[in-house]
Amino acid sequence: MSVTSTTQQRINREIRAREVRVIDNEGNQLGVLSLNDAIQAAWDRDLDLVEVAPTAVPPVCRILDFGKFKYSQAKKTQESKKHQRIIKIKEIKMRPKIEVHDYDFKKGHVMRFLSEGHRVKVTIMFRGREMAHTHLGRNILDRLTNDLAPYAAPENPPRLEGRNMYVYLVVKPGAVFPDSVAHIVVPEEDAQDA
Repeated sequence: MSVTSTTQQRINREIRAREVRVIDNEGNQLGVLSLNDAIQAAWDRDLDLVEVAPTAVPPVCRILDFGKFKYSQAKKTQESKKHQRIIKIKEIKMRPKIEVHDYDFKKGHVMRFLSEGHRVKVTIMFRGREMAHTHLGRNILDRLTNDLAPYAAPENPPRLEGRNMYVYLVVKPGAVFPDSVAHIVVPEEDAQDA
């Protein structure tokens, strides 16, 4: 049976050791065999010889169906990913001369992202001479963190990097958002087709 490995495990002729400890497909130890004898024992059963412990002396190999083995490994990996919670970082950008309505609108988006469990990066972008007045951007970020204090907390104080000042906001444990936050809908481009 000629199968080449695409994973980190070596199989059949890819195994480099002269002698290997062999475990058959039923879990019984066949003992220490030469590589050729071990491969022949696997091929007699129409299975593959797979190196499972390459650092052992001698390396431990199992006789098994490599295709089924890869499939079960992929299923285990997929199952472990189901239980992971992926937290995305959403970003909201503002300018230091933002108007009240625009500020409220963007604050609503920040609240919606936080209610969905995401981290939010709020960025103030400075252009040209606005760099001389970074305190205005700092005031906006401070105002936003104060407005969202019941729901979110900043990870660190606001930072200035280049022409951008930013702060990361994370949801406070046990924060209860108003029902109106869930109803904020971002218009989609697909709605124009309807």
